[in-house]
Amino acid sequence: MTPMRKNAKGFTLVEVIAASIILCGVVMIAGAIGTRSLVGTRLNRRYEMAASLADKQLSLIEYVGIDSIVEMGGLDGDFDESGDSYHWEIATEYQEIDNLYLVTITVVWAEAGRPYSFVVDTMFDGTTQTTDTTGTSTTSTGTGQSG
Repeated sequence: MTPMRKNAKGFTLVEVIAASIILCGVVMIAGAIGTRSLVGTRLNRRYEMAASLADKQLSLIEYVGIDSIVEMGGLDGDFDESGDSYHWEIATEYQEIDNLYLVTITVVWAEAGRPYSFVVDTMFDGTTQTTDTTGTSTTSTGTGQSG
């Protein structure tokens, strides 16, 4: 047998295995964090698109008037944007105060088999039909502001 040198340089097998295990753990944690942040970024992009779609529907209501939406009994539809599919729905509810309508816009989509939704509630001031004492019908429109 040959005697072992006391001043041997290098790492033992146990040290190399321990360092490899630690390095693998760090790489796995970094990969998990990166994957989690990418999933979060995609979900935030979907919420942003849902908010944009709800904003477009609010602009449509403002353009055509709440009374048209109420007459139609609400609206719904589907929206596809670069492979992402959304379903939106507009519901109205008369508040019996100052001709106000509660408008609820719901945008729904699925991500990785899990349903998500984005809901917007706001109030719109409608138009009233009144009959004056002469028997003619007059229309008054709300200002869109509530006190």
